[in-house]
Amino acid sequence: MYLGLDIGTSSVKAVLVGDGEAILASATVLLEVTRPHPGWSEQDGDSWIAATQGAIDKLKASHPKELAAVTGIGLSGQMHGATLLDAADKPLRPAILWNDGRSAAECAEIEARCTASRAIAGNIAMPGFTAPKLAWVKKHEPELFAKVAKVLLPKDYVRLWLTGEYASDMSDAAGTLWLDVGKRQWSPELLAATDLNLSHMPRLVEGTDVSGSLRDSLVSRWGMSRTPVVAGGGGDNAASAVGMGAVKPGVAFASLGTSGVLFVSNASFSPNTDGAVHAFCHAVPNTWHQMGVILSATDSLQWLSHLLDTPAPDLTKGLDPKPAAPSPLLFLPYLSGERTPHNDAGARGAFVGLSHTSDRAAMTQAVLEGVAFAFRDCLRVLNDAGTDITRAFAVGGGSRSEAWLQIMAAVLDRPLDITAEGDYGGAFGAARLGRIAATGDDPFETLTPPPVARSIEPDKALAAAYADRYAKYRALYPAIKAALA
Repeated sequence: MYLGLDIGTSSVKAVLVGDGEAILASATVLLEVTRPHPGWSEQDGDSWIAATQGAIDKLKASHPKELAAVTGIGLSGQMHGATLLDAADKPLRPAILWNDGRSAAECAEIEARCTASRAIAGNIAMPGFTAPKLAWVKKHEPELFAKVAKVLLPKDYVRLWLTGEYASDMSDAAGTLWLDVGKRQWSPELLAATDLNLSHMPRLVEGTDVSGSLRDSLVSRWGMSRTPVVAGGGGDNAASAVGMGAVKPGVAFASLGTSGVLFVSNASFSPNTDGAVHAFCHAVPNTWHQMGVILSATDSLQWLSHLLDTPAPDLTKGLDPKPAAPSPLLFLPYLSGERTPHNDAGARGAFVGLSHTSDRAAMTQAVLEGVAFAFRDCLRVLNDAGTDITRAFAVGGGSRSEAWLQIMAAVLDRPLDITAEGDYGGAFGAARLGRIAATGDDPFETLTPPPVARSIEPDKALAAAYADRYAKYRALYPAIKAALA
């Protein structure tokens, strides 16, 4: 038996996975985010521990025998969050989260102090990353900064509670802007750019490695028959990729969640900072991955849902499941700025082409297409980095819409594979990493993709029509940016 823990932003999820990789039980405990100022996003680090304990307690109540047989535990977590600990391992302030935008000025300062930062980290300095948050704390909360003994990512603070070990895995550490991503080690130069050093960092392990063992008091609390090992684990996207079996080079998935991610596994470190591609270590050894990230995927549909006072599923059900032509409208989905390819927190969305005849169906289809065009932008800059994607798994809530799948396949001009029913997210991926840490199995032999239930082939006529619309879509961002300047 194996246990997977996903330390998310809105909840902590725990899953029990059997030897045949069937999910036997799951439990979720909700979390709260605080926003003390516009653009800020914080969370009480100890709430992750309370939620993790609560979720595992639920599994103990419902499946005590299965929990007792757990031999490996894996961790997945929201990336980039800055958890600042004093010398007694107590949080000095609420953790600053991945979607906190306060440190834009510090990004430029870090890149000025370390002119090789993009080459070392493989990424543009962005407010979402961890390093700019520490630079902000040093500038605005200097007395607190002086007390910082350790900086941990969210899941790694939970690991400290579980095992007593300061450790992080390569995939999560790659999102800090302190990692030499090609060498898979902390960069003294990047740390110095934020007035930190190696003593402030946890040790690094691969996601499949043993990072420690469960503390005796927790072994007793949950009635474990033997002491489980705790794997290095992974950042949420890398752990989800492990759950999807996207670990061999070229295997990709498109995630239509609140945000959107186009993820592909790589055999080597392949950055493209000009296109705001994320180039990170994967959660399996000697493997990297690239991501194009868009900030408002299903969130764009939810925005339209609120605007029209119509549930989002009803909006998409009203569409032809196989659109015959593009919508007469164009939609730019930059409702909260954009990462790939623009790295522009000030970018804003738009509807273009509205008329008296524009109706709910035309607006809905335009939103789905706008998000698909944003994915096409991600594919374009991945191509610029030397990576092509021949096909991808489609996952996330948006993949339940047949119309959206057809649009995505045609816009990307790539087949999309739909998995058989199942939960292949971060918690499941974490459990798989826990299993490998416990057994020593070869990750590239055992982390296989789930069965494909069906595939969506791109409609060639629609793909050609969308290629023309995409060219018009690309012209919108600079035009609207100039108009709003």
